[in-house]
Amino acid sequence: MDSVHPQSSGISIQVSLSGYSFRVFPGGGPSGWMGSEQLFTMPEFQRRYREVEISLLTPKVALVPESFFDGASAREALAEVATIAPEDTVDWVDVPEAGAVLVYSLSIGESLSKVLSQTVLTEDGNQARVLPEMYYLIRALGSLEDYNKIVASWRDGWLHLVIAQGKSLRLANVFQAPDFTTAQYFLFLAMKKLQLNPEVSTVCFRTPLDMDSSMSLYRYFKAVVQL
Repeated sequence: MDSVHPQSSGISIQVSLSGYSFRVFPGGGPSGWMGSEQLFTMPEFQRRYREVEISLLTPKVALVPESFFDGASAREALAEVATIAPEDTVDWVDVPEAGAVLVYSLSIGESLSKVLSQTVLTEDGNQARVLPEMYYLIRALGSLEDYNKIVASWRDGWLHLVIAQGKSLRLANVFQAPDFTTAQYFLFLAMKKLQLNPEVSTVCFRTPLDMDSSMSLYRYFKAVVQL
């Protein structure tokens, strides 16, 4: 019989073109990036959880204010900021924290996220909805206490970045960054435009950071936090 692990209430799984990472919460650290060949041997994926979060690091996202959103023009809104193929599926999800709707496409040429949603189930046997990484970046802002809130993810050539001041969302964007040096460039560029000082700011990453990347960020920021 499937069971909920007594010390675990949920699991968060991030999926990219090159693999996946996961964290069991509360209290668990990130697993690091793993390949799909390990998918069916992970004991954490054999359990059921009260909450299952599956995010896909898709760059095809657009944040539209609630007052301007129209489902009939969702594809058009997304096409203004991302390259959308005719066969791409477009969907959207409410983001009340930002007073907006996140329009997105999960069509980036992978099937791992769907397999994971069918494999890792909630305790009542339901599948989790696969949502864009941007959705969880914005949601993470609410758990941060600093006035300047910076949350990012980077993998497979894309930096996903949100920045807020207090309750005001100042930036939510995806930048093409083939290496971590380029990702840092866009991070600092965004902060400069918003007149934020890295020396008094904490930067939070949802994706796992290796030691070199962490140390590089520590040179500039007050703190580096792994969410």
